[in-house]
Amino acid sequence: MKRFFAFALVAVIACNNEKKTSISMPGAYNMLSQSVKSAKRDTTYTTLRQLKIFTDDYMMYANVNPSDSASSFGIGTYSTDKDTVIENVIFGASDSSKNDKLRNFKLVIEKTDTGYKQIIPEIESRGQKFKLTEEYNSVGATAKTPLDGAWKLVKYYIINGKDTTNMEMIQFKTYYAGHFIFGHSYTDSAHKTHTGIGFGTFEMNGSNKVKESPVASTYSAVSGQNFDIDIELNGNDGFKQTIINKDGSKLVEVYERLKK
Repeated sequence: MKRFFAFALVAVIACNNEKKTSISMPGAYNMLSQSVKSAKRDTTYTTLRQLKIFTDDYMMYANVNPSDSASSFGIGTYSTDKDTVIENVIFGASDSSKNDKLRNFKLVIEKTDTGYKQIIPEIESRGQKFKLTEEYNSVGATAKTPLDGAWKLVKYYIINGKDTTNMEMIQFKTYYAGHFIFGHSYTDSAHKTHTGIGFGTFEMNGSNKVKESPVASTYSAVSGQNFDIDIELNGNDGFKQTIINKDGSKLVEVYERLKK
């Protein structure tokens, strides 16, 4: 009997000392609901369109409100610690504002049969503290592509005949699990800041073409359309994409890979 209790005690100690494995997040996730709870309100939203992508090192989210096309996005590195995800947001934009200061958020993650639920117990906005809860379902594919990862726009120009016009814009783009997100922020001639996003699915056709199919965007002309894009890879850490418009002009974007 003493032997049995001794063995049982060792087993209990071993189980208690066993380190919990951190959750695995890479994939693409569609948001089902967002709940905001504070001392003054408790509201759940189900109409906001939002996609979130976790690559191996980066996370990016983007959303658009269908009622007014107001958009926001954020991008940054992340790490996991058991059931917690720590997001280090390096850039974010929302409607007419942008933020390039590093911000850190701790998310409590609860895996579900179809995806996961994330909770930020306390977040502050406009002088108020509230609890933010979001529920997602997994929509990611298993296919791997050379574009998988997080990217930053380093050059953007328009070619129209013999004329080339350079444009100024902050833009990030993420490809992973058969899905993509882009988010940008730019300032118009009246010095007003604007935010634009788009997200959906993508597939590569060989090594130099990609088809993007946005399902949601700030821009009505983008959502629901298919875009055949020429791709020129520059090793593993850069690529150039070219979109040929109906009038023959070309939109050219050059990207560099974000590294952790």
